Amino acid sequence: MATPHADSRLPLVLDAAARLIRSRGYEGASVRQIAQAAGMLPGSLYCHFATKDELLVAVYLRGVEQITEAVLAAIEPHDDPWDRLEAACVAHLEAILRDDDYAQVVVRVRPSDAPAAEPRLVELRNRYEGLFNELLQQLPLARGTDRHALRLMLMGALNWSQTWYRPDGRFNPRGIARKFVGLLRQAQEVDA
Repeated sequence: MATPHADSRLPLVLDAAARLIRSRGYEGASVRQIAQAAGMLPGSLYCHFATKDELLVAVYLRGVEQITEAVLAAIEPHDDPWDRLEAACVAHLEAILRDDDYAQVVVRVRPSDAPAAEPRLVELRNRYEGLFNELLQQLPLARGTDRHALRLMLMGALNWSQTWYRPDGRFNPRGIARKFVGLLRQAQEVDA
């Protein structure tokens, strides 16, 4: 059982790990570097996490929780399924496009980067993407629409935006979400 002092340092450990994993990648961020950035000895880090993989899962979990909370808050006031999807996309984009170490770890670290943690990371990712599954199930789409493929396409497009998005560019996160959802909606209307 961790001591109260050790528990009070947990946020420092998680913040340091998120910052270093974001900037150096999972392989490039060592336990020694993370401990040093948190102001502790490497052995002290093991009071919190038995392995680097467990630390990654904790960072990833915090990132997924932050993004999930933002999406749930964004969709809550909306009743129309298209409006709910657009609000979710805006919240997702705002979360991954801001300068946040946790969100960047979620988007940049692939579960296969940490084979021992892969099942847990995939579970966390799938749980989050389940929100989008539910939103897509509520849409009035043409019969035969592959909603699974639609979710994969949408999540891929949203997540890829971090590579081309510019804060001074043509679209802000709301504009990007509106355009993406508008294109999906337009495609459904053409097929109808």
